[in-house]
Amino acid sequence: MEGASTKGSSDRGQLRRPGSGVLSQLSLLEVQARSRKAHPQQRGRVKQLRAEAEALMVQREQLKAEIQTLQRLQKLRTSMDKQCTHEEEEEMDEDSEDSQLLQLMARHTQLSDLLHAHHLIGGYNVIKTRQGKGVCVSLATAYEGAYLDTYNLELDLKPKLKISRHNIPPFIPLNSLAEQSSIQTNIRSFLDTLSCHLNALAGRQQQLKLVKEQHKSIEVMESNVLCSILVLMLTVPRGKPAVLCTLDYTDHTRCLPTRVHFECEDKELPDSPEWKKNCSLLMETPAHNALITMKKMGYIV
Repeated sequence: MEGASTKGSSDRGQLRRPGSGVLSQLSLLEVQARSRKAHPQQRGRVKQLRAEAEALMVQREQLKAEIQTLQRLQKLRTSMDKQCTHEEEEEMDEDSEDSQLLQLMARHTQLSDLLHAHHLIGGYNVIKTRQGKGVCVSLATAYEGAYLDTYNLELDLKPKLKISRHNIPPFIPLNSLAEQSSIQTNIRSFLDTLSCHLNALAGRQQQLKLVKEQHKSIEVMESNVLCSILVLMLTVPRGKPAVLCTLDYTDHTRCLPTRVHFECEDKELPDSPEWKKNCSLLMETPAHNALITMKKMGYIV
């Protein structure tokens, strides 16, 4: 009994100790629960940081590879620009796939730079002459996707910009265009204007050539070296009188006429609605194409 009494009094003493009540136990359990929640969060954060570190290391390796590639490309570009010797070319294994790819990339960037420079000067081919004291500009002409004649213009750069030699047709007002475009201060404007005149001339000449080749029944009565005027004899079906068609190209920067005039013994024909449409067609469409349309519509043979 004494032992039981002693044990009972001991248990009651433990219950009376400060902090050993129900609230203290609950508080301890709450702290432990928070601690258990914190550990997974810390582990997740560590895992995230490790993943970020691995991604940065991969990015670093990629940047190193890109830098090495760019350095090799630059070396290739330098050797290509300077027309490197055979010994310099042997530094790389030409049979390797990487070497061939790098050479193609270097050639691509070189051509891209040349194309950009070509665009900056307006698409004209420029070559230095007389050890940099002058330049030769080539102006190519084209019509309907076909390249035609190329003209050359040599310019002196010092003491002032001036035209020294050229093969521009004499009926192109070269000096007048140079003055109007202020060649001294705006060479690009002058070249653009000159190119416009030359391409329009080439276009008119090509139209005249195609008219003669494609329309054997149409007779070219008159034309001049500038192709600024073109007179055609058009045959009308059903025995009607022929029509004299005059195409006047007063604007020498265009391939289309500014005036179309019809003459015929039948005075009513030029004023008819059908031939007024033909007049508009010839002013808006190249001559050889307009004549094809007129033939299909039955206005000429």
